[in-house]
Amino acid sequence: MLNLDQIINDIKEGRLDDKLLDIYVDESKLSTQKDRYINALNEYKKLFTDELDGIYSAPGRSEIGGNHTDHQHGKTLAASINDDAIAMVKSTDKNVVNVLSEGYDMITIDLNDIDKKDSEEGTTIALIKGVIKGVKDHGYNIGGFNAYITSNVLSGSGLSSSAAFETLIGTILSGLYNDMKIPAVEIAIIGQYAENYYFGKPCGLLDQTASSVGGLCHMDFINPKEPAVTKVDFDMESYGYSLCITDTKGSHADLTDDYAAVPKEMKEVASFFGKEVLIEVDEAEVIKNAAAIREKYSDRAFLRAIHFYEENKRVNQEVEALKSGDIDTFLKTVNASGNSSYKYLQNVYTNHDVEHQNVSVALMLSELFLGDNGVARVHGGGFAGTIQAFVKNEAVDEYKKQMDIVFGDGACNVLKIRKYGGMKVL
Repeated sequence: MLNLDQIINDIKEGRLDDKLLDIYVDESKLSTQKDRYINALNEYKKLFTDELDGIYSAPGRSEIGGNHTDHQHGKTLAASINDDAIAMVKSTDKNVVNVLSEGYDMITIDLNDIDKKDSEEGTTIALIKGVIKGVKDHGYNIGGFNAYITSNVLSGSGLSSSAAFETLIGTILSGLYNDMKIPAVEIAIIGQYAENYYFGKPCGLLDQTASSVGGLCHMDFINPKEPAVTKVDFDMESYGYSLCITDTKGSHADLTDDYAAVPKEMKEVASFFGKEVLIEVDEAEVIKNAAAIREKYSDRAFLRAIHFYEENKRVNQEVEALKSGDIDTFLKTVNASGNSSYKYLQNVYTNHDVEHQNVSVALMLSELFLGDNGVARVHGGGFAGTIQAFVKNEAVDEYKKQMDIVFGDGACNVLKIRKYGGMKVL
């Protein structure tokens, strides 16, 4: 049992500085993190009690390579970042889960009522229920708890706030009732189940894995039930580059169909050969049958299929470049990934609203502002939201200034790769 007032005092007196720096990496943001934790603890105390069992954290993620490859059982390269969701938590002997996320109403879930309900699709309730049910179905213990959650992983930013939330709930259950013994990849699989089946979004496994495992990860989803995950050592600072994510402030409203069409069309091409996903089909066979595929499905389906194959190769190239310290080849490959997403995958803007192309504008301006000082690409699912840029450190301030002028103060964020995924902080 932890004493809340003692934790607040320890944070104020700096006794947890080393731990927070170890997690969040960036010393310039230490004061902000300390204030954030103290505020969260005080809010928890107002809602529940002055005792808690633990503080948990789950990070957002940045996809580095492998844009829309995971749902075809391909390969990805992704990193956990130093923006996260944190939870102040206390177990209870009641069969009820109470969760209040900052800015939202309290959610109360009876653990005797965690089956999927169609009316709850697209809600936070669905995500929580899905994770609880997934943990139970995987043979682990579940139980009641009270939690206050706050997150600085921007919703709709492409940094996967939903995956961080799912990972957080899974990690809480792992800590409270399973001695932190649920493997990180299994928590990711449970999170994907919650998002696919309960929430109703047909995502792959990239987001949840990157959030749950942590660090920079090379993932191979050829067997999605047991994905192969390998950590990759990469210190951007040593190469003189920073990771910048710009929120273009584009609306994500009514984009579900756009997201869903990507795996749907790729799977249509696979079905031409009697297969479920593209990893089961040779690229040469797809090209050989291009005319028939285009006639039966669409030109876009064919283009998206070829993007998958070439993007899958680029992930391997990026990993090898990082392992050998070849930053130029890595950046060249990141740039090629962005070009492919724009031209072949076609997820930079929606065809339903061609008058609004925030991501297109951000990519164009990045090319003008950066020149030889960096590369940029669409980030995450696409169609709206964010772009990613690797920028030379000496050019970061000016790049951020210019992007903020166009997209608003604070639109461009300089992030760090953190080494931890879902974790118990205290």
